[in-house]
Amino acid sequence: MTALTSSGSTRRMVLAGAAVLLLALGLVALMVVRPSAASPSGASAAARSAPAENSVDAGFARDMAIHHQQAVEMSFIVRDRTDDEDVRRLAYDIINTQANQRGMMLGWLELWGLPKSAAGPPMEWMGHALTPTYDGSLMPGMATDAELAALSAAKGEKAEVLFLRLMTVHHRAGADMAQAAAGAAKTDAIRDLAAGMVLGQESEIGLMAGMLKDRGAKP
Repeated sequence: MTALTSSGSTRRMVLAGAAVLLLALGLVALMVVRPSAASPSGASAAARSAPAENSVDAGFARDMAIHHQQAVEMSFIVRDRTDDEDVRRLAYDIINTQANQRGMMLGWLELWGLPKSAAGPPMEWMGHALTPTYDGSLMPGMATDAELAALSAAKGEKAEVLFLRLMTVHHRAGADMAQAAAGAAKTDAIRDLAAGMVLGQESEIGLMAGMLKDRGAKP
């Protein structure tokens, strides 16, 4: 994936992501550490109950963090390419929601003592064997480098339509990943987060379909 946003937007995205990650680490740490206040074995019990490195929980957290990062990137791009309030509001919602969820997932990996990068290819936890495409699209639904470049070059309604189409595809694949994790993950944290993602992204897919229709475009 290539950083195609302006340097100012990229710096704001990095700073926002760091702040969200620190907040998520703090919140999750409270949930994990609080039992140890009553029992010295609380922290060690939490460590023993952490999912394995090759688990669905860890794989989903790693892959969805990457998937979310591109959604945040595309949202920052379109925010600066249009004055349409509806599209900018949607972009703002995606930035905030997915940056927050990304921070939570990276925070859980940190507390589980697991690496944030997978040793193998993406989506092995789903039983998929992905062949690298080397075009920037690391997983299903992700935009290619060329598509991100086109979005960065577009303005006005052209940028809006391209963003809505790319994000619809992105959300569909993300919802499929989340559905798989919601049904197979072992931790309540991942199951609950993934189930919420399915509902949220399906709702936004419907919203974007209406926005594309308003612009005389198809998904």
